[in-house]
Amino acid sequence: MSDLEAFREETRQWLEANCPPEMRQPVRDEEDVYWGGRNASFKSDAQKAWFDACVAKGYTVPAWPKEYGGAGLSAPEAKILRQEMSRISARPPLSSFGIWMLGPALLHFGTEGQKQRFLNEIARGEIRWCQGYSEPGSGSDLVSMQTFGEDRGDHWVVNGQKIWTSYADEADWIFCLVRTDKENKYQGITFMLFDMAGGGVTTKPILLISGNSPFCETFFDDVAVPKSYGDDCPGYVGEINRGWDVAKYLLGHEREMISGAGGGDRTAAIGAAMLRHSGELDPLLRAELAMFDVDALAYSAMGEKFLDEVKVGKAHPAQPNMMKYAGTELNKRRHELMMSAGGSRALEWESEETGGGKPSRNWLRTKANSIEGGTSEVMLNVISKRILDLPGA
Repeated sequence: MSDLEAFREETRQWLEANCPPEMRQPVRDEEDVYWGGRNASFKSDAQKAWFDACVAKGYTVPAWPKEYGGAGLSAPEAKILRQEMSRISARPPLSSFGIWMLGPALLHFGTEGQKQRFLNEIARGEIRWCQGYSEPGSGSDLVSMQTFGEDRGDHWVVNGQKIWTSYADEADWIFCLVRTDKENKYQGITFMLFDMAGGGVTTKPILLISGNSPFCETFFDDVAVPKSYGDDCPGYVGEINRGWDVAKYLLGHEREMISGAGGGDRTAAIGAAMLRHSGELDPLLRAELAMFDVDALAYSAMGEKFLDEVKVGKAHPAQPNMMKYAGTELNKRRHELMMSAGGSRALEWESEETGGGKPSRNWLRTKANSIEGGTSEVMLNVISKRILDLPGA
């Protein structure tokens, strides 16, 4: 038996012993997702047991080094773990913008002090982060943002506003783009880290057409942001006024995260669920479901190939844009199929039978997929220019 075969067998045995049956069921509502943070609570004993087991094993962030809370898995080992978790439909033990976005940026740009503090807190689910990027007048043209930090020696005083700040009302800390030089558009932004409870930060949820939303407006009024949190732990990532470098790197990981949010999910369960209510599916709809399954499998294979290329440094720098666009379109298409399969029942908005109109609310929510993390139009422009080398793009 090879080392990887032995690792697969060991992983399979560990998952069977440590992943409770409840944690192998599809996510039904927001409470089924554990985000961690200082105000977090577990929905069930099974959710806590699964989380605790993964923290102890380093499996909340399996590819991170052990000294930062991970398991130190190699790329092939991490891939096997993903496959084995998928095989039993195991839920992620921890969902976190710290894992998906800030963590990779800290691993690349952070100081040792920042890594030791923040990465371990993220891996243990002790801190919940949100992202302060977009502003009311700075969406796709992100570099035009105007939130400003006035230099006061050992700290900045930050004033401004962010928008579409996902889960800002639930977050402990924020990684935030702040202009620190008004004379230099690109080299005048600093990537700051600060506590949302430190004073001067307020949030206001934004209601979407789905009737609910993770998005918030976030306001900064004379927020004091320290330049240091202790030995070798600055309150900013990278260099002062060079935060755009960090921001661009992080955006690639954000788009990977968004592209994986349902884009590769298949539809067999959709058809089965709807059959229980409608009795049968139209043959044309069955064909559409089958076509979607093929495309979803192809997308998953593309994602695995991309991850393998990232690990060996061969991925195209614009490939996250392609993944984000394709994943967005697949997820929107998936929910369109769910609505078609559900018929008039899928249009219901409030009954207990539909979980408070979950099919229709989720369908409406997907309309934001082509905006968040970079609009589809911007993604297509980048793909045209950077990957296809089209003239005039």
